[in-house]
Amino acid sequence: MQRSNSDTARIVDTDAYQPNLGACNSNDIIEISRKAVCLPQIRTILVCLLALAAAGCKAQTTSSSGSPAQSSGSGVDQKTARKIEVLARSKLNVPTEYVVTVGQRGSSNLPGFDTVKVTFSLPSHPDHSQTLSFLLSSDGNTLARLSEWNLPKEPSELIPYANRPVRGNPSAKVVIVNFDDLECPYCAKMHAELFPATVDHYKGLIKIVYRDLPLEELHPWAMHAAVNANCLATQNADAYWSYVDYLHVHGEDVTGPDRNLAKSTATLDKLATQQGAKSGLDTAKLAACIAKQDESAIRAEMKQADDLGIAQTPTLFVNGEEMQGALDLGTLWTVIDRALVSEGIMPPPMPKPDQPSQTANPVK
Repeated sequence: MQRSNSDTARIVDTDAYQPNLGACNSNDIIEISRKAVCLPQIRTILVCLLALAAAGCKAQTTSSSGSPAQSSGSGVDQKTARKIEVLARSKLNVPTEYVVTVGQRGSSNLPGFDTVKVTFSLPSHPDHSQTLSFLLSSDGNTLARLSEWNLPKEPSELIPYANRPVRGNPSAKVVIVNFDDLECPYCAKMHAELFPATVDHYKGLIKIVYRDLPLEELHPWAMHAAVNANCLATQNADAYWSYVDYLHVHGEDVTGPDRNLAKSTATLDKLATQQGAKSGLDTAKLAACIAKQDESAIRAEMKQADDLGIAQTPTLFVNGEEMQGALDLGTLWTVIDRALVSEGIMPPPMPKPDQPSQTANPVK
């Protein structure tokens, strides 16, 4: 960051860029890479791609049109408004066809700075408009964009998991919440890292909760499997986990070589019924639940995931700290250790280098 003089303004953007591979954002740089995740919302991506020309959802534009910044009030002079426009267009990759409107100065809680709202609009598409709040220094030489985060909750309470089956110590201070898709191969890989290696390593220091995020566009039987798993969970948590264990090991068998959805769902129902009988559940109640295929609870979970900005599986939260994709044990355990230390708990020692690598064996 360079020192400014009376004729040069500077912009300070404290919003760290985080690419969201499951969404299309006009401020994002689209990057294609190999990532151990499953990505949903294909239709959303297509809509974004179709809207590129109109919404400016791209990094560059060949258009030479555009209007100079407009000040909506006398609080910001035209020279300063022009500085703000040039810097905002450059730093935020604003397409040239967008109009930049600089609002009036307002009071702020930061000494030496006023608030200024900057609106980016596309005249030909009134619905494509966005207003961002900035801080403008009193001398007009520094423009800052800040993010305000509220800290009302404990980290472990940021991601709700009430009424979900728990594996591990229910009283543990560190909770791992995993948004899971029972047909996702990367979720299966993550599942194998969690059970039994991670549970065995931390013994009673952690608890693990799965929440449902079936990616229906990619995995046709994931929703059906989630409904069946929850039918088991309403009667017995161990039955739920046994069913989840099996599917994450034998997902390809459920899909079958001919990828016949009817056969897959029939297999899922048979497996759930067998698990219910093995666990001593009320088979009539279980059969009625399976036959009903009530998706409402699953869709409520999906809505909560969407509200939290979760768009891929697996996505894990360790006491609120987010991690995406199938993680190796070293990375996962480092984050768990960090959460334990923050709770005043000494993590267990890592295995010695000469010891065999602790890799989870598939649950059969």
